Formats: sequence, structure tokens, C-alpha cells
Amino acid sequence: MTTIIDRFRLDGKVAVITGASSGLGRGFAHALSEAGARVVLGARRADALTELANQIAAGGGSVIARRTDVTDPNDCTALARAAADGFGHLDILINNAGVGSAVPALREMPHQFREVVNVNLMGAFWMAQACAHVMQPGSSIVNVASVLGLVKSYAPQAAYAASKAGVIGLTRDLSQQWSGRKGIRVNAVAPGYFDSEMTAQTSREKLTAFIDQTSSIKRLGQQHELDAAVVFLASDAASYITGATLAVDGGMSTH
Repeated sequence: MTTIIDRFRLDGKVAVITGASSGLGRGFAHALSEAGARVVLGARRADALTELANQIAAGGGSVIARRTDVTDPNDCTALARAAADGFGHLDILINNAGVGSAVPALREMPHQFREVVNVNLMGAFWMAQACAHVMQPGSSIVNVASVLGLVKSYAPQAAYAASKAGVIGLTRDLSQQWSGRKGIRVNAVAPGYFDSEMTAQTSREKLTAFIDQTSSIKRLGQQHELDAAVVFLASDAASYITGATLAVDGGMSTH
């Protein structure tokens, strides 16, 4: 008999995590492995990726790591194929690779805007497309969007906000196309401000003041709080959820 707790487990499943070498992606890799998945890690920083893979293997997890640039569709195909060939199938994609920016719109150069959109939006599409080609019915894609795809920021982030709003729209459309016909659920998480490498680069005083004004919980999120949401959407516990964007933001999007 399958218990409710069993439905949150990922035993026997194979999960690709992009942007896995640092930040939130590193946490997702550990969390999915802990939940029972065999993990396939992709990121541009090969040295950090190897270090993470060694940590997961040392903890008893099954892991494959491959240097991946999600802006290159060929790299995306190769990562999906590495999962299917290495572990026999592919069940989960955590579409996490992303970059940030904080440039006033009147000063943002074309190459700066394109770089953010290429990674955050186009990279998410190339990776989802590559994985969908080898996924079987019952699989799950979790796109990592942002609360800034839903609400305003305290900083000038036109490229980032536009790209993450695009990820939310992409999630809805891929869900409509693939959930019924291919049996692949597609959802998104929209993280608020988390204690991570990205937020460490900003002024903590300004960030704290902004969160105090806009968040119901009035603090930065912690990695484990986002891990739980991602594991849930990836798991069979969310089998009737698709096309949804789950805000994990301390109530910021409700203000």
C-alpha cells in the first residue's frame, strides 16, 4: 500500500538539475538526492560541479555531472541524453539555471539584456524541450521563476523580471501542450528573496528594509523551505497539479 509519505518520495526517479553548481541549485541537488532520486547535474562551472557530485556520491547518492551551458541547445540535448543513457530514463527536470542583473533600464545595453533572457528564458525552453523528448508519461518539469515575475522589485531589474515573467508564461503553455498529450506535468516555483549567493551580492540593509515592507513573514527565506516546494512539485504528491506557479516568497506576492 502506498502511504501519503511515500508519494513525496522520489525513489527510482532520475532528476536533471541545471544551474546545480552553486546557489539554490546546489541545494536542490542535495534535496532531490536525499528524497531518493538519482541526480544528473548540469552547470557551466565544471570544477564546482565535480565537487558537488563528489559530495553527493560520498553521501550514498547516485550522480552524473556534465558541464552544460543552457543557452546552447546541443548542450541541453547532451545533458538529457546523459541522464537517459546513464540511468535508463529521465523523470524530473529542475530548470534552475539563471543569472541576475540590476541595471537601470536607460543604461542597460543590448548585450546585457540578451544575456539574461538567453539564460533565464531561452535556456529554460531549450532544456525543457530536450528533456521532453526523452521523458515518459508521469514525468515532471519544475521551472524556477521568481517572485519578480509577479511583483515589482526594489532594484532596477527589467531584464531579470521580464525573463522570469516569461518563464511563468512558458510554464503555462508547456503544461497545456504536454500534460495531456505526453503526460508531463509542468509547474513553476516563484521564489522570493532567499539567503543565497545571489542576494549576498546586494546591499543587505536595503534588502532587509524592502522585505520588512513587502513580506508577511518579514525575513529572508531559507534553502530548505524552497527545497520542500520543489520536491513536492517534482513528486507524485503533486500528480494533479500542472501549469501552476507556486510562490514561495513569505507572502510578498500577496501585498
